[in-house]
Amino acid sequence: MLIEIWSDIMCPFCYIGKDHFEKALAQLSFKDELEVVYRSYQLDPNYHHQAGDTTYSYLSQSKGMPIDQVRAMTGQVVQMAKQTGLVIDFDRSIPANTFKSHELIHYAASVGKGTEMKGRLFKAHFEEGLNIEDESVLVTLATEVGLDAAGTKEALSSDTYAYEVKQDLNEAKQIGIRGVPFFLFNRKYAVSGAQPTDAFVEVLEKSFSEWRESNPKITFLNPDKDAPNCTDDSCSI
Repeated sequence: MLIEIWSDIMCPFCYIGKDHFEKALAQLSFKDELEVVYRSYQLDPNYHHQAGDTTYSYLSQSKGMPIDQVRAMTGQVVQMAKQTGLVIDFDRSIPANTFKSHELIHYAASVGKGTEMKGRLFKAHFEEGLNIEDESVLVTLATEVGLDAAGTKEALSSDTYAYEVKQDLNEAKQIGIRGVPFFLFNRKYAVSGAQPTDAFVEVLEKSFSEWRESNPKITFLNPDKDAPNCTDDSCSI
């Protein structure tokens, strides 16, 4: 069953939501029958990092709030993350344009490392204070999850993955997504926000049960288990 998740690396609730969702997956007996695909979303596509910008100054300007109010608001998010075992350090995090990060996630997904890349980018941004708009930083992070440096540079310089990111962004508009994280289960049920783990378990069980009814497992009926056959490796001749 397909699960699609629209999120942005700059979104702390996407980081927390990812953690809650993965904890829910770990509780499921059918988790190996789920395909999780991360889709791109940009909260502020027009922003590009400028020297001296901090998360506090960025949020103050973009939301029209005084710095003290921003610090109080982000403090609540830090505590929420702490409760789930994550570290979010707004004193270190650097606001950045995330388009290239999304390209990198798509490239990583093409070789089976999309989830790992997504997690590494979240940690780099929220915990380590790295500039995820900097391509040299992205290449280093990519190698840390097992991607080839040369292949990563080529992926970030080509239009292949930029096109895929734009497709995700356009589809988000078509669906009517106005906030992230946004979870879409089997193209039928949608959940938004960093829901608690139990809530994810509930919707996963419901959506999978319905999906299973329309996609039953194949049952092999072989009365004669010794009947001759040919396999990829040998033939019963």
